Amino acid sequence: MASSQEITKKAKSNLAFALTCLPKQRKQDMVVFYAFCRVIDDLADDPGISVAERRAGLARWKKGLLDGFDEPDELETEVAEIIGRYSISSQPFLDLIDGCESDLAPQRFQTWDELKEYTYQVASCVGIISTHIFGCTHPDSLKYAVALGHALQITNILRDVGEDLKNGGRIYLPLNDMIRFQYSERDLIGRVHDGRFIAMMSYQADRADALYQEAIDCLHQDDAKALKAAEAMRKIYQTLLKKIKADGFRVFDKRYRLSKTRKSAILITTLMS
Repeated sequence: MASSQEITKKAKSNLAFALTCLPKQRKQDMVVFYAFCRVIDDLADDPGISVAERRAGLARWKKGLLDGFDEPDELETEVAEIIGRYSISSQPFLDLIDGCESDLAPQRFQTWDELKEYTYQVASCVGIISTHIFGCTHPDSLKYAVALGHALQITNILRDVGEDLKNGGRIYLPLNDMIRFQYSERDLIGRVHDGRFIAMMSYQADRADALYQEAIDCLHQDDAKALKAAEAMRKIYQTLLKKIKADGFRVFDKRYRLSKTRKSAILITTLMS
């Protein structure tokens, strides 16, 4: 397996970009944690191996997190070290794996409450673990992490609507919200982009904006410095969401991203604030 540094560098994600503002040790540990997230996500999504093999790979990680790894590889050793270094519970790691594993079978989310359970597992748990590595001490930082995780994942879902349809016909939009705007699953699969679709997507974006604001409201001054990387992520993703909204949610024919220059500017202003 590639090293945590190689995995993170190859991914070129917004999170990896935001980590540049962390102190050396915490940055190194976040690189390890991010590599873990990438390996779990890639394992759950790898079309090159059978579902049974993917489940077995995820089960190995869960067993190792609970009972210790037999003959651990480099990444497994590093993950065990950061768990010990920061006294992190194994539960958010296990929840994250469960969330990724749920993608092995087609699923639909009837309500936001159902989707919220999924976004908690695959995104809020990432935030919860990160607060430990960042060195947060105030209890409100966990609330910040949970709200921000939900908001980031909704933004990902909206950006990736078209891509998820190509990837096994995945739909992460709450079906009740689609019904509210009289936009059917058949419309979505048919990539119908009309007023109903824009209204439905705007409704989801408003939910994300409310959760971004909830995270801001939970940002306690005691941990403001420790959460600089998380705040850079928030600003990058909020800017991305604003771009998607301004362009009318044309997610069927394009994948939205911010330029490296724009992300650098956000990172600099966050560090200076």
